[in-house]
Amino acid sequence: MSRLTELLRQARKADPQLGADLEAEISALTKRRTFGLVFEQHQPEAVELPGRAVRRGDKVRVLPPRGETKTGDQRLWRVTRMERADGQRVARLVELDAEEPDPQAVLAGDLVVVAEFRDRIHPGLIETGRVERGGDKPFHTVINAENYHALEMLTYTHRHSIDTIYIDPPYNTGAKDWKYNNNYVESDDDYRHSKWLAMMERRLEVARELLNPDDSVLIVTIDEKEVNRLGLLLHQLFPESGVQLVTTVINRKGNARRGEFSRCEEYLYILRFGEAALSGWHHDMLHSSKEAGSQANVRWKSLLRLASTGQTSGRFNLFYPLFFDAVNGRFLRTGAPLGASDSVEDVEVPNDETVLWPISRDGTDGRWSIGVDKFNDYMAKGYVRFGRRNAGGRTPYYLMDSQILAIESGDLAVVGRDEDGAVILEVVARRKQPMSVWNVPSHSTSGAGTSVVRSLLPDR
Repeated sequence: MSRLTELLRQARKADPQLGADLEAEISALTKRRTFGLVFEQHQPEAVELPGRAVRRGDKVRVLPPRGETKTGDQRLWRVTRMERADGQRVARLVELDAEEPDPQAVLAGDLVVVAEFRDRIHPGLIETGRVERGGDKPFHTVINAENYHALEMLTYTHRHSIDTIYIDPPYNTGAKDWKYNNNYVESDDDYRHSKWLAMMERRLEVARELLNPDDSVLIVTIDEKEVNRLGLLLHQLFPESGVQLVTTVINRKGNARRGEFSRCEEYLYILRFGEAALSGWHHDMLHSSKEAGSQANVRWKSLLRLASTGQTSGRFNLFYPLFFDAVNGRFLRTGAPLGASDSVEDVEVPNDETVLWPISRDGTDGRWSIGVDKFNDYMAKGYVRFGRRNAGGRTPYYLMDSQILAIESGDLAVVGRDEDGAVILEVVARRKQPMSVWNVPSHSTSGAGTSVVRSLLPDR
């Protein structure tokens, strides 16, 4: 029920003639043509406050029986009196906004306090835990709350300082599943789309207060049920921004629908404010790229080289041992280089370790391609990796100078490290302008919510 409809009902109850006159005037106003997106400014939302003790005068809901998974009674009640019965607190209730309210008595433990959007509320944050692993690096903060009140609270500390807001709202599809309740309003409600728009408008108006007007981005995901109405709302609320609609494939197999096209896509509205602009990337998000993301051109060269490689045979301080853990094969350390007359038999190997020498299959001395100091430096940088285990340890490989230069120039991207610490590389293709149709995974639909990102983090 819209706020105006509710006020009309109250007016008719207090003065039937006044209510009828007001209704006639409002009916005449609604017949006038209004340009732009028109919808009722509904106030149907209410937030439950489960940690709040029930007191006289509170608005409450009756919780479903313990163990029930179905939605409980959504009616609102006013607590008129608190009593004691058999050592338990009992609340006397009267139903709100009912023509003939029926009173009832309910245990306080079976009630939850409710605040409607028209009620004044002062939200606050309580820290429930933290994980610290990054030292003095930027950190993440997760706020578990009704998102409207959480966003409104942030306006006191982060007004006009947020770089990015990503909103994944209920799509108003009528579906109910474990991810989130899409049945924001009933499917047969005459005001279904209007109520959804009112819900979105409230949050988007708070988002406006948080975003940095000089350089920021707002992203809102949606599907075909509300994509057109949402687009009109965004253009109406943010006329100064650059708005672009992106189509993103979320299920290449398609979501089968009887008698309809199989749906495989969703949409993202991307709004740019101030100096925010799209930059090139290594993928255009539409066409498959054999080069981008591939490791085919990343060559790891064997560290072992034979003595006869165009130079006079000899060890040249490149003949040194590599020690490995005998149980798990993990690389442990290097040993000192051996001279031309030194024997590998003279090197002590602990019982729980194995040793690998640069010796060819026929038993002749070879040598490693780089000296021990450079090897240790490469190990620290992740430029050495190890293959399968053999009798002495694991075959070592390293990155050549051209590959290292490609990393430094940005042509090779370090995207992670393996269990031995070796870098995991991907080829960075020529930067391309992303398309407005994406055929690659773009976002998760595992939950609805709002995310904000700030570049300059506040003090802890």
